[in-house]
Amino acid sequence: MTPLQPSSSDRADAWQTAEDIRAGRVTSVEVVTRSLARIHELQPDVNAFTVVLDESALASAREADAAVSRGGPLPALLGVPVSVKDHIWMTDTPATNGSLVLRDFTPPEDAVPVARLRAAGAVIVGKTNNPEFCYRGYTDNRLFGLTRNPWDLQRTPGGSSGGAGASVAAGMTAIALGTDGGGSIRIPASFCGVVGHKPTFGLVPKEPGFKGWKTLSVDGPLARSVRDAALMLSVMAGPAAADDLSHPGPPTGDYLAAVAQEPDLTGLRVACSADLGMLPVDPDVRSAFAEALQVLANLGCELVEAAPATGHPTELWNTIALAEGYSSEGPLLASRELMSPGTAEIVEAGQAITGGQYVDALHERAAYTRVWAEFFEQFDVLVTPAMQLTAFPVGLQTPEQIEGQPVDPFFDDWCTICLPANLTGMPSTVVPAGFGAGGRPIGLQVIGPRWADALTLRVANAFERATPWSSYQPLS
Repeated sequence: MTPLQPSSSDRADAWQTAEDIRAGRVTSVEVVTRSLARIHELQPDVNAFTVVLDESALASAREADAAVSRGGPLPALLGVPVSVKDHIWMTDTPATNGSLVLRDFTPPEDAVPVARLRAAGAVIVGKTNNPEFCYRGYTDNRLFGLTRNPWDLQRTPGGSSGGAGASVAAGMTAIALGTDGGGSIRIPASFCGVVGHKPTFGLVPKEPGFKGWKTLSVDGPLARSVRDAALMLSVMAGPAAADDLSHPGPPTGDYLAAVAQEPDLTGLRVACSADLGMLPVDPDVRSAFAEALQVLANLGCELVEAAPATGHPTELWNTIALAEGYSSEGPLLASRELMSPGTAEIVEAGQAITGGQYVDALHERAAYTRVWAEFFEQFDVLVTPAMQLTAFPVGLQTPEQIEGQPVDPFFDDWCTICLPANLTGMPSTVVPAGFGAGGRPIGLQVIGPRWADALTLRVANAFERATPWSSYQPLS
């Protein structure tokens, strides 16, 4: 497939669609009907969805149109279609976590971000696919099958929020709710050529939900534009009694104000690194990143080649992720014969980690986080490639190599550039930054200190407005 700049109105972002619905220029029923039609048209090829909620979505759309007719204050996402990742709890709708073991589980209540999207008027059109227990950076499982990248159906959309990324890239929805414990929002954003934002840990409540990756994973938006991601964040952010690790952040208006600014980054001190000083990065990604840096320089910021002086993060992340994963999925090993290939081995690997080793890893994590926090005393943000490679073929669990270096096949060693933001709780925004070999999308990652979500969104928004990449969509 090759890139195309669309101009059709059904590719408007959620921000514009919400404005049009509130103003009566279009009805929610019209918008939701188009979204559902697009889903059903492309689902056989892309397989982004696990459940499509035609009846309830149209009922919600009719309620949104009735609210417009009544007049008065209207919520921010009134009548706008959104998809929700299968992993995330949603009342009366299956949350299987991509596993045959949980195929009959239906949550008793909404996770907080789902409830807040509903309260903001969003229309949930369905749930999207993820790998079993969200353990992988591609999207395939024995229950729902393989999700494909709309840019090239022989390539993965990434994961674990692969269905969410594919749903946005394919024009099924303009916004989607995903999760990110080790790059699971940012990998699909980069591979699918869309925007993804991993919020500061604790900014968006994620409970009630599955136990896995309690201290690593966050809920956040995938979107057609940076301003859509900011709009979703403004709706979902803020502490909730249901989530003991949620915290108050800056006023929600900060996110919207950040994307309303002109694309001028004068005065910002921006660190940049193609590889964090240690990682393999494919040549086409390095080339696109170099071009992105020139765009940022033209926007007025001071660019400095620099990265925190930390060690390789994979072993530390693995220790914490495997221990927390075993706590969550260990009891399900009694049904291991139902699990996807390789999943039981990942769960079992966590069994060997003792409580003492886990606590030691948390202390090591604190020291690692301190290095990053001190780095951001010198710089406003750090920009890197979003991924070290472009989307690899479906049917593989890992690419064989990156920049000629072999990849450890055990547990997503190719996602390393994403891990620092999860270990430290920092925000990270991914924005499209061009195309690599075969016309495959490449993303730019903007990382900031904790609670600087508005700043990473501001930088990503300035880059997006100075480049054409977010307006490109895959041919269909």
